[in-house]
Amino acid sequence: MPDEKSYARITRKDLKRLLAIARMEREDFFSRHKEYAILYRRRVLCTALCGGAALHFANGQTGVRAFDVFTFFAEHPEASFPHWHEERYDFGPSRKFGRLPGAPESFRGRPVDLAGRSIDASATDDPVEALQYYLRRGNSPVARRLAEQAVVLLEPETLMGYEAWPTLVPARPAPIGAQ
Repeated sequence: MPDEKSYARITRKDLKRLLAIARMEREDFFSRHKEYAILYRRRVLCTALCGGAALHFANGQTGVRAFDVFTFFAEHPEASFPHWHEERYDFGPSRKFGRLPGAPESFRGRPVDLAGRSIDASATDDPVEALQYYLRRGNSPVARRLAEQAVVLLEPETLMGYEAWPTLVPARPAPIGAQ
């Protein structure tokens, strides 16, 4: 069986395409779920390429089966962002990455798997620090799984391409009185 991965280099142009897909999907979700739009539309901390594709961006050797893109929101006190919300979009035609064998017939390119998570942060926190804190703590199966590979920022656009994880920066100290 031929390798299902693409080993083509992921460029800034590709990151911009992934961000455009993530934003389009996010707005589609908010248009269908007004209750979450009210709580979360203005609480986006960052959007990131995660997993094997992010690791491939960093090392150029891992290969890309699909693109995993997460949007991280500052947790709203009234409700968490729905963990059940996951969507699959088509990257679109790409001679560079090709098409994943076994992908839905309607897909012309690699799958882009999109998800959102609310994390313990405020809307004014530094997105890199908040994301690293979330990954370092590993308080959920998703956080632990994401921390096993790499995370590359797509949004905010000023940080596009920044390799936010793994990091050699030590964990920030817990607040006084916290265990």
